[in-house]
Amino acid sequence: MKPVVFDVFSGAGGFSLGFEMAGCEVVAAIEHDKWAADTFSFNHPKAKMMLGDIESFDEKYLRENVTPVPDIIIGGPPCQGFSICVKDAGDPKDPRNSLFIEFIRMAKIFNPKVMVMENVPNIAKAKTKSGERVVDIIKSEFEKLGYNVYRDILTASDYGVPQMRQRFILIASKQKLTNPFPKKTHYVAFNTNECEQLSFFSAENNELKKCPTLWEAISDLPDIEAREGAEIMEYTKKPSNDYQKWCRKKTKVLHNHLAMKHTKRLVERFSRMTWGQSVSDITDERLKQRKRNGNGEVSDKPYDQNNRRMHPDKICHTITATFYGNFVHPYKNRNFTAREGARIQSFPDDYVFLGKPTVVSKKLLMKEGREGEAYLCQYSQIGNAVPPLMAKSIAENIIQQIDFEKE
Repeated sequence: MKPVVFDVFSGAGGFSLGFEMAGCEVVAAIEHDKWAADTFSFNHPKAKMMLGDIESFDEKYLRENVTPVPDIIIGGPPCQGFSICVKDAGDPKDPRNSLFIEFIRMAKIFNPKVMVMENVPNIAKAKTKSGERVVDIIKSEFEKLGYNVYRDILTASDYGVPQMRQRFILIASKQKLTNPFPKKTHYVAFNTNECEQLSFFSAENNELKKCPTLWEAISDLPDIEAREGAEIMEYTKKPSNDYQKWCRKKTKVLHNHLAMKHTKRLVERFSRMTWGQSVSDITDERLKQRKRNGNGEVSDKPYDQNNRRMHPDKICHTITATFYGNFVHPYKNRNFTAREGARIQSFPDDYVFLGKPTVVSKKLLMKEGREGEAYLCQYSQIGNAVPPLMAKSIAENIIQQIDFEKE
């Protein structure tokens, strides 16, 4: 019998996808952002999507709509600085004053065998105003409900995800776990001259597998320049390694491979950058970053993290919600497409992202009366996601240790 999963704070569904790949059945999800929820529902059509703020769903509604009763509840509740209480309710950095308390409420309602929570690595260092460690409070709240609690910071590249990404993972289990976190399955090759073709998905004698580099992850995607590409297009190359074959599966067409509409000046700026350089390395005055509303004045801010050209033979830097402005393609004079970002996050090509590719700032949308567009764009959905291959490793490790047969 497949373990039943309920995904709260689901986003576009990367966490759920990983658990599905491990053999679980995702039956329901909660997400407050419409476009992210649309993406989740498109790719998980059998799961019940509950669109709205998690606090708005009462116990009766949840019990009626989340069936069968979940064995595992997963999610990434925002803990720090996201108070759901009135301003006088106390320390906003205290997770008991955050949406974390809703995650605990799900445990009280359904009493699942396992709860899996993910968050930013810095939560491990965070403290409340009174000096309490946030993770200690979270651990205590789970222990009150009878859970054994384990926490660690996992690195995505250890599980075959081609990027430098770390996530805080907490596992709360009714059953004691001997090995709560999955063993490392991949290594990162630091020799950039290494040309041998290694298998990404098979290992002999329990040896670690080589994590794909950035170029090994995306080199088979169609060659497009700035302003080129489409939401749906044909493949133009054959896959050249196991990772690319896995991403494609039996997909016939490619989705979300649409390049940004860069100006000629921005394209020229990118053309002056080599691997590892960013806009702060541009010396030509004509091409330097300008101040906003500065009448053409050169900005004196160090935009060191903006538009850095990635090295093809290394794993990528961390894909974030704003990665459309963080990275430049290793060979093309443009930013990554949403599909390239999805590949770097380990989403297979049959996972389609809905909503607009990008949107202007929420503040500007509100100012212009365009509240209907204030949702998470494709890039943000991808950057916010838990890498599916990392989630798969977490899920497989749990499933091997717990009996999920119905009592």
